[in-house]
Amino acid sequence: MKNHDDTHRNKQKAISLMNKYGSEQIPFLFVIDFEMHAPIVLTEKEIHKNHICFSLEAEKAKPIQKEISFKTFPVEFEKYAEAFEYVVNQISLGNSYLTNLTFPTKLETNLTLDEIYTHSFARYKLLLENKFVVFSPECFVKIENGIISSYPMKGTIDASIPNAEQIILADEKEMAEHITIVDLIRNDLSIAAKNVRVEKFRYIDTIETNKKTLLQVSSKIVGELGEDYQQKIGDILFSMLPAGSISGAPKKKTVEIIKHAEKIERGYYTGVFGYYDGKNLDSAVMIRFIEQTVEGLFYRSGGGITFMSDVNSEYQELIDKVYVPFT
Repeated sequence: MKNHDDTHRNKQKAISLMNKYGSEQIPFLFVIDFEMHAPIVLTEKEIHKNHICFSLEAEKAKPIQKEISFKTFPVEFEKYAEAFEYVVNQISLGNSYLTNLTFPTKLETNLTLDEIYTHSFARYKLLLENKFVVFSPECFVKIENGIISSYPMKGTIDASIPNAEQIILADEKEMAEHITIVDLIRNDLSIAAKNVRVEKFRYIDTIETNKKTLLQVSSKIVGELGEDYQQKIGDILFSMLPAGSISGAPKKKTVEIIKHAEKIERGYYTGVFGYYDGKNLDSAVMIRFIEQTVEGLFYRSGGGITFMSDVNSEYQELIDKVYVPFT
């Protein structure tokens, strides 16, 4: 566990740097962990010195020229079910409406983190050398010409299932979960923005993986920032953390539930990263995350739990999300 004073100092330093660079229109990269213990804020020169690679462009990935070995060893069902039962009990007590429950899955693969970064096709990619790689489909927030927007993703289904799109959009549990997150994100944006509104509700994105094609349900929420927002970029972003789609509602109590249920810190998994180019900003939620540890590679995944959740379905969703987006 990190010292509380150190955590506070690190967070305040990151906010101050982001506000300073924003007001001076200096481009910077930010990488913020879920617990906000060790946020990273780097200018262009510092990015290269720290051997960090990132992309926010969904560039066409290079095909890999070798046969891939990708074996997964998910958390035991009994261990997952114990945490699931705790979360559902907390929901029944009224302490949460939606809790995002995640676990690490051990990997055995002949892929390196560099290869996963190079050959993954994803909207957002990040590589911290010898530490972790992210290939996320989920935007955290964008800021363009004073308009802030967020695109929460909730609801995943195997595209090969007959009528998959109709099934996922008609699923009551998925609908309730999505509505909760949209409402939470709308409230988060309202901290810093005015005229916050849902511009697009529950549309489908298609995600190609090394295993199968998935359909993911998203919404678009927008708001209007004040003219001086660039001087407050750090305050704006940290006021909305952790991201609602990977924590839950109400956020503060739900984060406490997550800590008790998962029993290990998430670190940079489900944190956010992004880039300010001197005018506009784009950022991602760090889901689809592979981490190098002393015990080997681990893939972190999970899903949202509500009072309607089924333990077997949620366990299967955790497993289905363990993939690399190679085509």
